Amino acid sequence: MEYGRALGIQRRVHALRVEGGLPDVLLTVEHDPVFTRGRSAGPVEYLVSAEDVDRAAIPVIDVERGGDMTYHGPGQLVAYPIVDLRCHGRDVKRYVGTLEGAAIDTLRGFGIDAGPRAGFPGVWVQEGKIASVGIYVKEWVTRHGLALNVNVDPAHFGMINPCGLPVKTVSMSELLARPIGVGEVEEAFAANLARLLDWRLERRALADLEERVCA
Repeated sequence: MEYGRALGIQRRVHALRVEGGLPDVLLTVEHDPVFTRGRSAGPVEYLVSAEDVDRAAIPVIDVERGGDMTYHGPGQLVAYPIVDLRCHGRDVKRYVGTLEGAAIDTLRGFGIDAGPRAGFPGVWVQEGKIASVGIYVKEWVTRHGLALNVNVDPAHFGMINPCGLPVKTVSMSELLARPIGVGEVEEAFAANLARLLDWRLERRALADLEERVCA
């Protein structure tokens, strides 16, 4: 899905969650290639030539989440939990740890040893960074979330320092040395996040949700 459309859905779901018109919602998506810049991002800096930037034609969008510049694209599971933290301890730091924990448990379920890194949000493996976290909280309800690299084009990530850090980003498929589908990882991540947030999951079609948020 194009990033702008998903962002619009997030914002409308967030407004309904604030009003109590919906329970917590987990949106999962693969995006068309896009760079997004959070509130702490500085000037756009590419690590490749202007010709390569023009050839890739990847848009840059400023958003309200925390963090610096990152990449989203095919082969990446992007999870946007719209969560009322008034029902989860009103603790933003703990919530970020919950997102990271769901990704870590998911990766370990596939045989990948992953963990947090003190002072650096996201999820890390020995080879580099495998998931990024950036959230926004308004009236104690969250939006934005976590991006887990399943099978991402490394050339696109190589155009920037993701999250402003000169680090290598890796995908699950690289570590497992086999193809893996985003849908397979999505199911595991949703189950792990539901366990950590004490949710009972109910799958809903996007069309049903859009009907409600556009009403």
